[in-house]
Amino acid sequence: MKFVIATHNSKKLEELERILTPLDISVSAPDLEEVEETGTTFAENAFLKADAACRQTGLPAVADDSGLMVDALSGAPGVYSARYAGEGASDLDRIHKLLNALKNVPQEKRTAKFVSSICCVFPNGSKIVAEGECAGTIAFAPEGSGGFGYDPVFLVNGKSFAQLTAQEKDEISHRGRALRKFAVQLQQMKEQNG
Repeated sequence: MKFVIATHNSKKLEELERILTPLDISVSAPDLEEVEETGTTFAENAFLKADAACRQTGLPAVADDSGLMVDALSGAPGVYSARYAGEGASDLDRIHKLLNALKNVPQEKRTAKFVSSICCVFPNGSKIVAEGECAGTIAFAPEGSGGFGYDPVFLVNGKSFAQLTAQEKDEISHRGRALRKFAVQLQQMKEQNG
């Protein structure tokens, strides 16, 4: 079955395709209208994007809404992760704003987690929702050259996401965990519906 990926983020698309393809899920990323993310949770925003893409294309649509939640910042930037430093800001702008907000926070209080909510909406109105999390800490400075977003400052087991290979990151990341849960639910739905 063919699925549409509802994203305008090329790095996120690359990651979604890399994780979904081995699960026998064929994906395409047509040019879709931008959806305003008015939800207050990752799940609400993922649904808004998947639902709009499904209605636009008539195909099952998969969307991810994800972000970084920092304990010392009461869960910020959260659902505003992509807009944390304002519209049009770069990944580096967001990282600098985050590190500045944490400049007086000691190592032991720099705990954080990445959260991903995956939503798939089908033309018949049914949907699948799966969430994944990855706990870590925030570095004092960017490390590594891979990944995207906050990856250079998100540490797990002493390494930033930007220092991991794509496969290493997929194994432990919030998005990898959410997509594997999604794949299990999709298989169960297929079995129930013949």
